[in-house]
Amino acid sequence: MEAELAREIVRRNWATKEQVMVCWNRITNESSFKHLLAENGILTPRQYEQLKHALTHGTDIVEQQPEPASSSPSVAQSPADSVSNHAAPAPEMKRAESANASRPIVANDSAAIELKGSGPVAPPSAVSPASSFDEILAFARACHASDIHLSVDKPIMIRHAGVLKQACKEMLTAKMLQAGVEDALPIDVMERLNAAGDLEAVYALPECGRFRITFMKQRHGIDVTVRVVPLKAFTFEQLGLPESCRTLTKWAQGMVLVTGPAGCGKSTTLVTLVEMINQSRNEHIIAIENPIEYVYTPACCRITQRQVGMHTGNQAAALRAALRQDPDIIVISELRDLESIRLAVSAAETGHLVFSTMNTTNASRTILRLIDSFPPGEQEIVRNMVSESLRGVVSQQLIPRADGSGVVPAFETLIVTTAISNMIRKNEMHQLANNMIMGRSSGMVILDDALRILVTRGIIKPQEACKRATMPKQFESMRAGQ
Repeated sequence: MEAELAREIVRRNWATKEQVMVCWNRITNESSFKHLLAENGILTPRQYEQLKHALTHGTDIVEQQPEPASSSPSVAQSPADSVSNHAAPAPEMKRAESANASRPIVANDSAAIELKGSGPVAPPSAVSPASSFDEILAFARACHASDIHLSVDKPIMIRHAGVLKQACKEMLTAKMLQAGVEDALPIDVMERLNAAGDLEAVYALPECGRFRITFMKQRHGIDVTVRVVPLKAFTFEQLGLPESCRTLTKWAQGMVLVTGPAGCGKSTTLVTLVEMINQSRNEHIIAIENPIEYVYTPACCRITQRQVGMHTGNQAAALRAALRQDPDIIVISELRDLESIRLAVSAAETGHLVFSTMNTTNASRTILRLIDSFPPGEQEIVRNMVSESLRGVVSQQLIPRADGSGVVPAFETLIVTTAISNMIRKNEMHQLANNMIMGRSSGMVILDDALRILVTRGIIKPQEACKRATMPKQFESMRAGQ
């Protein structure tokens, strides 16, 4: 209902789209849309209720701009703005309403997009190309799927238990998929997709959770890939993290990295570690994400979540600003570029606890990637900084279970001891594997050991371990003995 109210306010030229977005993006449990509209001088509570009644019962109210709720609106207008705000409704808005009256509102036109679903959707028992976008998302959630793939001349596909499966037999045509995407996206966002060729968004569907969606134009039409975001954080025990990882959440300062290939559950592990801190420490956490997937509920901690492109111009700017906002813990969704890595290492050096992810496959490659990102003339200094600030690296991979019921993570864990710190500082990374083997008493786990345990317990097959092991020969005898 609030989405319809927002569109109607813009259609009647009672406020600009940007003014309405300011209120929409600040909605919380404590601050309702009605309250924020009044606070920003757009509608009084009485006018809000009149408009709501008119939309609910199909009646109309006097078509005029309401009296301002306060004498100091949040966005000042020039005379030119005032004239334009009383002009006839824009054709774009009319098109959007006639095409789909329940379209979600997009936060803004910047890099990170967040879309809000129009209302709850009952999960259907089956899907077809005729299903709505929301119905497909609800179906995937109900099936415990991790991903959805919508492609031209292909059936709807879902990834369940690590395997892609057909959700229906009928094929999606280019026309069907184009119509479904246009129905799901507001016109301004659709125009952005057409111009850029790809688009990343988070879609929040009431009572069905959040979904990370990537739209991509290709030669046959549009491809859509959806990641189903877990409704709640997994516990430490549910993830099966090594016991030594508990200590990584108890540091006052330093850097902890969760690494692995794309799609291996790094974000899920990161959320679990942050949630452990949220439940046990009274501190300020600033999370800089692109986009925001999991929404934290503050327990003991005060948590500030910022989305790149929506709440801040870029990740580096948000990191610089975070250092002036009295944080104890800084969470960065991913270290992708030199400037972000530089600021993260600096934050860890200056007394903050930094958590982040990287797309590296093991601990040694993670450390090398951190240092090699810098120009050669800076690497010696950075090597010293990393040796003193790095607390641990958790590298993981998802492996199909032997019984086909799902996937299980295998964790490699590096705990930075004095010996490991000295080895990093002296650039003796070739000795890391041996040091990790000797550091088992300190809680270190190498990937091959984690794989061997999973194979021995019958959780995964030896051939799956062979594909991922650093030294696969040790699993060949197990494979032969099957």
